[in-house]
Formats: sequence, C-alpha cells, structure tokens
Amino acid sequence: MNEIPAFRQMDHPVLVEATQIAPNQISITYDQPADFASATNVSNYWIRSNMGPIGIATVGMKDPLMSSNAIRPEIGMITPVGNSKTRFVMSFRVNAMTGVMYTVLPCFVNLEGRTGFMGENWGPLSRNMFIGM
Repeated sequence: MNEIPAFRQMDHPVLVEATQIAPNQISITYDQPADFASATNVSNYWIRSNMGPIGIATVGMKDPLMSSNAIRPEIGMITPVGNSKTRFVMSFRVNAMTGVMYTVLPCFVNLEGRTGFMGENWGPLSRNMFIGM
C-alpha cells in the first residue's frame, strides 16, 4: 500500500504573498516565523520588473540576482508588522510605477532562531507578483 507522504516543513521561511499596499509600500508574508535580522535586511531582497531596473525594481527580467543589484538602504527599508514574525512591510523612497509588473524575490532569510540559509525564499506557490498601482 502506498502512503501519501506527510507535508514536510521547509527549513527556511517561504514567501506566501507580496502585495502592494500603498504607492511606495509592499506587504510581505512568510509561511513560518522568520529570523528578525535576516528578514529585515533589505539587501536580502530584489524586485524584478518587466521594464528593467527602474523605480523600485533593482533587476530586469533576465538579470541575475547579485549582491550588487539587491535593494540598498538608500532605496528602501523593511520593517516587521507587529510581533507576528511572518509579516513585514517594505517601504521605498520612490513609488512603484503604475502598470508595471513586479516580482518580489527574497533570499537568505532564515527561520527564527537559525542562521546560514543561503537560498531563495520563494517557491512555485508563492504569490510574489503584482502590478504597480
């Protein structure tokens, strides 16, 4: 008899949803509690757009993710929402461009109480795309 495997929780938080909540703000939700230091390090995030690296976007559709094109503190910041450890708000100095498709790409965000995760924090079920309003 074949057993259905139990759902295996990832050893890192996975982005569940990224939603634009204001012209210059994105709400980010993870599936598990995230480590505060890595989740609020804005350099662990990239914003991809179909218009290239312009406005809040740091990379175009085919650009590789590198430390040199991550979001920088002079462009934006990320803060926790309450004490949930799963919800954060990313704020930018400029507004997202209306009608542009954006994709939020977090990497290196650890689970609460852990360090050393060196991969991507999104998956096939992540709702990490939105159209700028």
